[in-house]
Amino acid sequence: MLESKAGLLLLGIIFLAFVFDYINGFHDAANSIATIVATKVLSPFQAVLWAAAFNFVAYFISVYWIGEFKIGNTIAKSVNENFITLEVILAGIIAAITWNLVTWKFGIPSSSSHTLIGGFIGAALTHAYVTFGTLSGVVVYAKVLPIFLFIFLAPLIGMIIASLLTLLILQICKRSKPAKAEKWFKRLQLVSSALFSLGHGMNDAQKVMGIIGAAVIFYHLQYDFDPAYVDAPDRFQYFVEHWWWVPITSFIIIALGTMSGGWKIIKTMGTKITKVTPLEGVAAETAGAMTLYISEHFGIPVSTTHTITGSIIGVGLTKRVSSVRWGVTISLLWAWILTIPVSALIAALCYLSISLF
Repeated sequence: MLESKAGLLLLGIIFLAFVFDYINGFHDAANSIATIVATKVLSPFQAVLWAAAFNFVAYFISVYWIGEFKIGNTIAKSVNENFITLEVILAGIIAAITWNLVTWKFGIPSSSSHTLIGGFIGAALTHAYVTFGTLSGVVVYAKVLPIFLFIFLAPLIGMIIASLLTLLILQICKRSKPAKAEKWFKRLQLVSSALFSLGHGMNDAQKVMGIIGAAVIFYHLQYDFDPAYVDAPDRFQYFVEHWWWVPITSFIIIALGTMSGGWKIIKTMGTKITKVTPLEGVAAETAGAMTLYISEHFGIPVSTTHTITGSIIGVGLTKRVSSVRWGVTISLLWAWILTIPVSALIAALCYLSISLF
């Protein structure tokens, strides 16, 4: 009976994880296409198709070029496995979905990454306190501290790279005819948007894999006592190899979510922070992509939302400080700061509700 209940919980977690993956896609579609829509290089529909295609192509880059899913591994191991249960993971996912939908409703470009991590940690801490009377040793700080640091570092890195790229491009093209240069930069925006969409796919699809991986590993260790999971030198890698359909499904679903688009957030990202030209769009998207590739290399889950926002601010600062609408930016900053604690609180309430049944 217990195993049957656990099996149903596992199936529920996998289903809801893919629901979150889809929501993540349309919530974060703005990150890849906001500037390309704002500069009228592509229509909104063409842009989401373009971004979705490269979200999916990212799967093949991860498998055949990078050869591993570092970010998924980080997510799966962000909480000490002694404090992971299926109820903890389920509560974390419900909290993440809830916060993503609330921020989407109000057009706030918050981080899908951080809401998932906040939910996972909040539910685990609640479980540890209720069950064991302790909060000690729950969070694996070696995995989590870099994630917290990159809440601030990712937009800062994106901002610096975008500013430098913009100044470099302006210097190189200072003698070019404006009309001809704009034509070329509109074409280059297709490339820079594709590069950012690849980074978005590699970064965000893996987060869902990490959550599903944590649930599957817990199930195999606790309920069917699979010795292969016990003895595996890297349990997450063993999970990826034997549940091979999870990675490709994660990338397909996030691509489908991106095709749905998050129009309110696209408006915020593409027009409300600062007015973006094709040249600046290329610089912002390229800077954002470079930041995502750096974080992917080190296996640090970052917010694609924070990254591209920092990059857009960076290109705005090259004109003048007043060209950035700081009122909007401060509102976004508050959303970023609140995402993890609010998600953790929602997850705690969800865990307490689930544990009653």
